[in-house]
Amino acid sequence: MRITDTSDLWWKTGIIYCLDVETFYDSNGDGCGDLAGLAERVDYLAELGITCLWLMPFYPTPHRDDGYDVTDLFGVDRRLGHHGDLVEFIRMAQDRGLRVIVDLVVNHTSDQHPWFRAARSSKDSPYRDFYIWRSDPPPDTSGDVVFPDQETSIWTLDETSGEWYLHHFYKEQPDLNVANPKVRDEIAKVIGFWLHLGISGFRVDAVPYFLSMEGVRKEELHKVHNPHDYLRALRKFMGRRAGDSILLGEVNLPYQEQLDYFGGPDGDELTMLFDFIVMQKIYLSLARQDARPLADALRDRPPLPPDSQWATFVRNHDELTLDKLTDEERQEVFAAFGPEPQMQVYGRGLKRRVPPMLDGDPRRIRLVYSLLFALPGTPVLYYGEEIGMGEDLAAEGRMAVRTPMQWTAEPSAGFSTAAPADLVSPLPEGGYGPQHVNVASARRDPDSLLNFIILLTQRYRECPELGWGTCRVLDPPHKAVLAHLNTWEDACMLALHNFSPEAVIVPLNLGEPPDRPDGESGWSGFLLLDLLKSSTFPEEALRVSEGGDVEISLDSYGYAWLRVQPPGQRRLL
Repeated sequence: MRITDTSDLWWKTGIIYCLDVETFYDSNGDGCGDLAGLAERVDYLAELGITCLWLMPFYPTPHRDDGYDVTDLFGVDRRLGHHGDLVEFIRMAQDRGLRVIVDLVVNHTSDQHPWFRAARSSKDSPYRDFYIWRSDPPPDTSGDVVFPDQETSIWTLDETSGEWYLHHFYKEQPDLNVANPKVRDEIAKVIGFWLHLGISGFRVDAVPYFLSMEGVRKEELHKVHNPHDYLRALRKFMGRRAGDSILLGEVNLPYQEQLDYFGGPDGDELTMLFDFIVMQKIYLSLARQDARPLADALRDRPPLPPDSQWATFVRNHDELTLDKLTDEERQEVFAAFGPEPQMQVYGRGLKRRVPPMLDGDPRRIRLVYSLLFALPGTPVLYYGEEIGMGEDLAAEGRMAVRTPMQWTAEPSAGFSTAAPADLVSPLPEGGYGPQHVNVASARRDPDSLLNFIILLTQRYRECPELGWGTCRVLDPPHKAVLAHLNTWEDACMLALHNFSPEAVIVPLNLGEPPDRPDGESGWSGFLLLDLLKSSTFPEEALRVSEGGDVEISLDSYGYAWLRVQPPGQRRLL
C-alpha cells in the first residue's frame, strides 16, 4: 500500500463537511451568517480534520425553499456578501488544505428567475422552452410531488399564458428543460464559471429530476438520445476545465439503478453518490439493536468503478428520509427515534438530529460516529454534528435541523452579536441549547464529542483502506455486532460495532489474510492494534492465531478500530 496512490483521487479518502453560510457565523451583527464570517472560522474547520467543505446554496433567492430556489446561478446573495468575499474565503480554505464544493441546483430555478419571467411573458419568448409546458389540463399527479404536505400536483397553471408548467418541488420552482440545447449550454457556463473561481466540484441536487424527460414534447425528445449521455458530457467538460473536480450526486434509488448514475462499469458520470440505503439501515439496526439489516445492506452494495466512491452519512440538511424501508420498518424507526407527529415529516422521514434521537446517550452517539467513519466510503458531516447539536422541533419541516451554529454559551450562541430574536432562525432550547452545547466548552473538554470526532478524522485519514479497499462483512455469533474488514493490498482494518446495551465477547475468524510485506503466507505473526486509544485492549496488541481466529471484547454500545498488522509492516502506529 502506497499513500501516494491516493493523492490524485482525493475524494476517495476525503472528509466532507456540509454547512449553510447563513447559519454558520455572522461577522457584521445583522443576525445572518455571511462569507466574511465563514472565512473567520476556516482555522476551526481545518482543526476539525475535514478535507472538503460543501457549501449549501449561497445564490440570490426569494427563499421559498431555503436557497434552493435560485434567481441567479452565477450570483451571490447580497445578505451573505459578494463574489470578492467568496473568492477570499476560497483562497483561505485552499491555504489550509481544504477544498470547496458547492450545490449545483439546475433541476429547477425560482419562478422569479429572469428566464422564467421571460418564459411566462409570451409563448413566443426565446426562453419559453427553457421550461416544460402543457396546454391540456394535467391528470392527478398528487402522488408524484416531492413535498406532499405543500403541493397537490406537479403541474401549475400559469394564468399569464394559460398553460401549465412542470415542477416536481414547490410551484415556485419550475423545472428546467434539459432537452433544450440552450439550457445545456447555460448549465455548462454555470459549471465553468464556478470552477474558474476555484471550486473543486459540485453536489448535484435531485439528479433523477435533473435528467428527467417527463413532460418534454416529442419533437424535442429526438435531441436527447439518452439523458445519461448528457451527464457524461458534463463530466468530460469538468475534466477539461478542472481535472480533479467532482460531481457528488443526490440519487435516492435502489443500488442497481444508482450504478447507472455512476456511469456503469466505465464510471464516467457522477463521481460520488450518497448512500441513502446504508443510512436508513443504520437507523433500523439501531432501533432493533440488531446489526443484520446494516450488514445485509453492505453486502448488497455493488462494486464500483475504481475512480468512483460512496458518500456515507448519518444526517444531512434535509429530512432524515426513511423511504427505502418497508412501512413496517419505518414505523419501527419512528417508534424508536421520532414517536411524536411533530418529529416526523412528509410521512417518510424525521426532522431530528442524532443526539436527541439517541436520548443524549454518549455511548450510542459515539457508536454512530465511529460507525460513520469506519464504513467503507467517504464520510460526510453536517455542521454541528461534531459538537452534538440538537434540533428545533417548532421549526417547519427540514428547517428544524438548520439552526445557527453554536459557538459559545452566550444568548446568541456566539453566532452573532444580534439579539436572539433577530437571528436568521431560532436557536434550540433546553438541554441542546447553546448554554449546554457549544464549540468553546467542547474544545476545553478532552472527553467531548468534538475531540472524539477529531480523533476519528485523524484515524480515518491514516487508514486509506477505508476509502480504497474492499469491504468484507464477517459473521459474528452475536446479532447485535457488525464486524467488517476493509482491505487494500497489505493495508487492513477490522471494525466492530455493538448495537446492544449488553457487553459481549466476539469470537471471529478473519478468513484469508491480507498481503504480507515479507512475502510469507498465513496469519502467523499478525497483530491487531487498537487505533482509538481504548482501555479495552492491551497496549501490546491482540495476537491473531495461525488459523485467523481472534476473540474481541466489546462494551455496551462498544466499538473498535483494529489495524491488522502483518509482520514487517512499517505503518505509523
